[in-house]
Amino acid sequence: TGRTAVAVYVGDYHTCAILDDGSLNCWGYDSDGQLGDGGTNTDKNTPVLVSLGTGRTAVAVSAGHYHTCAILDNGSLTCWGRDSNGQLGDGGTNTNKNTPVPVSLGTGRTAVAVSVGDYHTCAILDDGSLTCWGPDSPGQLGDGGTTTNNTTPGSVSPAAAPTAVALAACPHPPCPITDNGF
Repeated sequence: TGRTAVAVYVGDYHTCAILDDGSLNCWGYDSDGQLGDGGTNTDKNTPVLVSLGTGRTAVAVSAGHYHTCAILDNGSLTCWGRDSNGQLGDGGTNTNKNTPVPVSLGTGRTAVAVSVGDYHTCAILDDGSLTCWGPDSPGQLGDGGTTTNNTTPGSVSPAAAPTAVALAACPHPPCPITDNGF
């Protein structure tokens, strides 16, 4: 009551909004926990509050096919929803989560941008590096390595992203914009 939306993020089948107090609400399809409400994976036609942790607020969100990720006010990154191919980045067992789980970005690193694709996720970190995780069968993670799924963030090859300054939401490969204009 009395809140206004300051940003809206649309996934394939669900929508999330950051409100003027930094709280996050999501609604729509919830087959795999993508609403983050900790509930019973029941579709919602009205907004439900996402629990971001005590005292935490959302500063950015990206919603994908069946998962969602948010950057919090302290620069940490959290994801929830479908985790069939490691797209939550929690290093876990590819188990769907209906509440946010933290993503380990490395010692001292924070997220400044996040972009969720259909089944993978990428983030720009505070040092300008780009990291991605999830399925890599066609090589969309840009790590120059094997084409296996990554359940934790992995660095994108510097040749692919010298210093990332922005991310575009793309369904399959990450689409970084780098400091050299590519």
